[in-house]
Amino acid sequence: MLAGLFLLLSCKTNVFTGKKTLNFMSNSQLFPMAFAQYDDFLNQNNVVTGTSEAKMIEDVGNKIRIAAQRWLSALGEEAYLKDYKWEYNLVKDETVNAWCMPGGKIVFYTGILPICQGESGVAVVMGHEVAHALADHGAQRMSAAQVQALGAVGVAVGSQVAGANQQTQQILNQAYGLGSQLGGMLPFSRSHETEADKIGLYLSAIAGYDPYEAPELWKRMKAASGGQAPPEFLSTHPSNDSRIEFLNQLAPKAKEEAKKYGVTSFK
Repeated sequence: MLAGLFLLLSCKTNVFTGKKTLNFMSNSQLFPMAFAQYDDFLNQNNVVTGTSEAKMIEDVGNKIRIAAQRWLSALGEEAYLKDYKWEYNLVKDETVNAWCMPGGKIVFYTGILPICQGESGVAVVMGHEVAHALADHGAQRMSAAQVQALGAVGVAVGSQVAGANQQTQQILNQAYGLGSQLGGMLPFSRSHETEADKIGLYLSAIAGYDPYEAPELWKRMKAASGGQAPPEFLSTHPSNDSRIEFLNQLAPKAKEEAKKYGVTSFK
């Protein structure tokens, strides 16, 4: 009952989808921590500056940011980004990845640039990462992890109150851990990735980039992975094939959305 009340009181509406989301972390709590961690990361890693690639990352990031501002203004949410402190950095690392901290702090690794194959591919990845920040996915994951931990305490206490022996308590705890991970946390994470794919595709289209570049990027990502990916139900991310199909279906809608902002030609 306590957990149910806790969940009810911690719901927040996603302005992009209109859906209720689990989030009891405020920007004033989360953003300063994220900014400090981001600065620590930059201090401990090789940040690339003064190159055409570093400038491209910053330029594309600013275009996606402006697209987000236009979208939010159209939704009547002009003040939504007031606490965000956007920053875009390229870091020398062969890892094929990019990420965004809550509040708009973004890193691209040099290892993902060959997959991007230029500005349009960078825009696909940038839109996806910006979407994570805009949709509060970091805060939602932290909130979900705390709920999962609360549930684990409930299972442990409940089994003790019921008089279960130590072996039974251990089995129940393990079953809860596996069940909450496969049935809760992993699907939760995959839903975030799908949502970021959609929001990010719309953002990149509003910024003037061809939405059909997104499925092409994921085809290249699939080829680069060599098929070395876990089954989707065991992963935090949808499969490459699922993403390619979803993005192909969504691309015409992204173009239609961009037309609302006067964007009719795409890079």
